[in-house]
Amino acid sequence: MTGSLLSGCGPASEPAVPVASTEDVQAAEVTEAADTETEVTETEVTEPEATEAATTEAAETVAQAALADGTYVCDFITDSSMFAVNEACEGKGLLTVKDGQMTIHVSLMSEKILKLFPGLAEDAEKDGAVLLEPVKDTVTYSDGYSETVNGFDVPVPAIDEEFDLAIIGTKGKWYDHKVKVSAPVEGDSVPGLQAALKTAADLELADGVYTAEVTLKGGSGKASVTSPAIIKVENGTVYADIEFSSANYDYMLLDGTRYEADTSGGLSVFEVPIAGFDSEIAITADTTAMSEPHEIDYTVCFDSASIKESK
Repeated sequence: MTGSLLSGCGPASEPAVPVASTEDVQAAEVTEAADTETEVTETEVTEPEATEAATTEAAETVAQAALADGTYVCDFITDSSMFAVNEACEGKGLLTVKDGQMTIHVSLMSEKILKLFPGLAEDAEKDGAVLLEPVKDTVTYSDGYSETVNGFDVPVPAIDEEFDLAIIGTKGKWYDHKVKVSAPVEGDSVPGLQAALKTAADLELADGVYTAEVTLKGGSGKASVTSPAIIKVENGTVYADIEFSSANYDYMLLDGTRYEADTSGGLSVFEVPIAGFDSEIAITADTTAMSEPHEIDYTVCFDSASIKESK
């Protein structure tokens, strides 16, 4: 009875709370530390992987994006040391993009490779195959020595993708090769290469009136010329109208001959014979815009790829 009274009159006792053992606490700490380490490890691995994936995706996007019209210096990569860009050009070629079409000019190691074909060797031998003919390039090595080699304009289907390019040399046999064009950087000149001058005969230009894009270099950089320029071909000789951005030029010197300006239209215009296209032509123009007349050296270059018949 006494036991019963004691249990009924006092405050009800709370259920006993089990006390964790030392071993349980240590096990929990180890588990928590392992979970934390896993989270840190996942973060450390995931972030670089995500960054790398984003960088790769961005690079692929740039490679796949269409290049704007213009000229680019690119790597020209081949599958053989026997078929490669001349060492003076440091593995580079000049890519021209026009209306979305890409063509790269490459200077080879010698004149021994005679023709190229965009495709397989077996197709190069078929009737109707359109072969790529060489032009003569002059390359200059680091020691100053220059020599003539064969250069080719090669159609490029895509950047950073291998494509077939067959070659034939002095042995008269076609060989298959794989090439790739990559790393385009805006530019208009390749190391070691002197641009080959293309004449009216080279371009098979008939007598007539044309237009062609022209660039002017030299001086302070403030002067410019009208582009495209008017081009006339008469009996195989090419004449160009070089129109400056002001009427302050009174004469021009070209190959030792003096030409007077026509300023009747409000600007200084010179009609002069030019040797050809795609190579810089040195000229000297006299300006009266300064306190005293002053001769300024320039170069002009007419782009053969831009030639159009004048309407």
